[in-house]
Amino acid sequence: AAEEVQRIDGRTIWTIRRALRDQMTLRAAGYDLRIFINISGQLLSDAHFVETVCAIVEANPDAKLGFEVTETSVIRDPECAIANLNRFDAIGVRISIDDYGAGLSSLAYLKQLPARELKIDKLFITHLTSSNRDPLIVRSTIDLAHALDMEVVAEGVETGATLALLTVMGCDTVQGFFISRPIVLDALIDFLRHDDTQRATRESRVSVKR
Repeated sequence: AAEEVQRIDGRTIWTIRRALRDQMTLRAAGYDLRIFINISGQLLSDAHFVETVCAIVEANPDAKLGFEVTETSVIRDPECAIANLNRFDAIGVRISIDDYGAGLSSLAYLKQLPARELKIDKLFITHLTSSNRDPLIVRSTIDLAHALDMEVVAEGVETGATLALLTVMGCDTVQGFFISRPIVLDALIDFLRHDDTQRATRESRVSVKR
């Protein structure tokens, strides 16, 4: 709806500013985490938006942000979108390809985008332990991303069995309800402080790192 009424730019800029404030709160609590924000395809060719975001990030030298974009959003105006994504990458914003495999996945775009991360859509993760084909697709995607020096995030992880299988496959990071439902900032800090969470996080990082 925000895209349809041409208000997605202001809302996204508000979100970026809020993410930077929340990042300061997390850092003060001892957690120096990168925060990722979904970016609409409309904005990848919006010169004013790109200039504004670059100014915000450059004014915050400690900022650690990531932008999640879909391949579909790049297809709208490939030349302009790729140029602007390169600008974001140049100022330290990590580019992540979101929902990979759910839309018009193209190896041509994959090799052109300055992406450091690829997120496998939950469409392939939800039935990972009960499907014959999904594990083949996920494993080949992980291997391809690693060959391109990209890290892999699996979306929609909801069971321990799925996490275990992704660990064996060499997936770098997972997200999903098995880890946590969406929570507010204060609850996130409490979650991170919990001993069991810290231990599980350390163990996962050791086992998952390729």
